[in-house]
Amino acid sequence: MKATDVKPGMALDMDNQVWLVVSTEHVKPGKGPAYVQVKLKNVRTGGHVEKRLRSVEEVEQAMLDRREMEYLYSDGSGAVFMDNQTFDQLSIPNEQLGNALLYLKPNTVVTTLVHEGQVMSLELPAAVDLQITETQPVVRGATATNQLKEAICETGLKTRVPPFIKQGEVVRINTTTGEYLGRVKEE
Repeated sequence: MKATDVKPGMALDMDNQVWLVVSTEHVKPGKGPAYVQVKLKNVRTGGHVEKRLRSVEEVEQAMLDRREMEYLYSDGSGAVFMDNQTFDQLSIPNEQLGNALLYLKPNTVVTTLVHEGQVMSLELPAAVDLQITETQPVVRGATATNQLKEAICETGLKTRVPPFIKQGEVVRINTTTGEYLGRVKEE
């Protein structure tokens, strides 16, 4: 397909690797030919790169299946996921998942990107709710604004939370930055 047909969310096969298109921008400079500026994410390593493609350049689209899988548990070799349609269990190496496991509790359903029968990466939700398992107690009189303290969540994720957050509370965490977003109200 032509470079001008590339859209965000597509997968491309370039340089013997599979890339997910994050964003595209069509540029028509005053001088010279038009081109497409694309931001790509490597589905295997998670690294980002920007490329400039000529408008007439041909690119090969890679087929990625999006499958719902349930995270079951982790062991020494990796994380075990179960396909929700076939109920097959497969292990994904920790190196391939990166920090994604810090945002997943057992029995969480996530969307996986599968290429030629192999899981390439996970699509995490924008935010997750995690329980605080370890943090310092509130210091009386510490009312300075924007003061944060260290906290460890149930998955092992280390983040910074406001001083009023206590051990055992459930907080919402941004999966892109790892930042505290707010306290989750009990229902």
